[in-house]
Amino acid sequence: HRRFDYRPKTDPYCQARYTFCPTGSAIPVMKEEDVIEVYRLQAPVWEFKYGDLLGHLKIMHDAVGFKSSLTGKNYTMEWYELFQLGNCTFPHLRPGMDAPFWCNQGAACFYEGIDDAHWKENGTLVLVTTISGTMFNEMAQWVKYDNETGIYYETWTVQASPDKKSTVWFDSYECSKFILRTYQKLADLGAVFKKIQTNYTSIILFSGEPIYLGNETSIFGPQGNKTLAAAIRDFYNPFKPHQTVREFFVDLFKIIDRVILNHQFYLFYNLEYWFLPMKSPYLKIIYEEVPLPVGSKASFGV
Repeated sequence: HRRFDYRPKTDPYCQARYTFCPTGSAIPVMKEEDVIEVYRLQAPVWEFKYGDLLGHLKIMHDAVGFKSSLTGKNYTMEWYELFQLGNCTFPHLRPGMDAPFWCNQGAACFYEGIDDAHWKENGTLVLVTTISGTMFNEMAQWVKYDNETGIYYETWTVQASPDKKSTVWFDSYECSKFILRTYQKLADLGAVFKKIQTNYTSIILFSGEPIYLGNETSIFGPQGNKTLAAAIRDFYNPFKPHQTVREFFVDLFKIIDRVILNHQFYLFYNLEYWFLPMKSPYLKIIYEEVPLPVGSKASFGV
């Protein structure tokens, strides 16, 4: 996933149904000698649990919690879409504009408190490691860097086959990937993680080798490829960057239908368009184990 020099200003056209990070606050500076517990937080995205079609999907949202021994305060940190999931996955086709218009950014949100009931009753709230105040402060610096340079949300993982060792053409960049990067950063700083099973959700497309098509200007600009531009617009036409998670999944099934029928998918990734020659099983939603990281430094705490 490409890193960018800065986060672009958001276009006023992009409106979120729910305010992004409404109670968010700056990450505090911890005292160096503080001992901070780190919690793994995971819960289902409940909104679509009740559709018969969607009830069996294990779609989870991940976050990380911190508890300071010195102050007793709890904090939650997570990473999610600025304009909800539909906007990160499907573009708007705006009248008078040739190119599909994307409202796609993701970012970290940090706030005081851990909603124990939400994570415990529906999912997971488990201690994974303990860190020092110094390590927490170093992690906070890294979060700032990660946030300023990794700006686009990417729903899809694209790989060659369901085989474990299969080639990954494109990696997703979403809530769980941020948590995994955070754990890895803490491990690199010396955190020692408990040996517990940790699973994450991935939405995977299966494709032969992707074909590079160009960027917005080269396809939709004055010297662009009119046929290709029309094909991309046509592909995205049935999907609306809906606001609710449920509607998003209805669209997801529409896309599967198109993909299986025509064996094709147009992917927008790091501001570039790619053609995916799709192949069976086309799409899978998996919930599988990703182990906690092993650090590269001497250990701290238990």
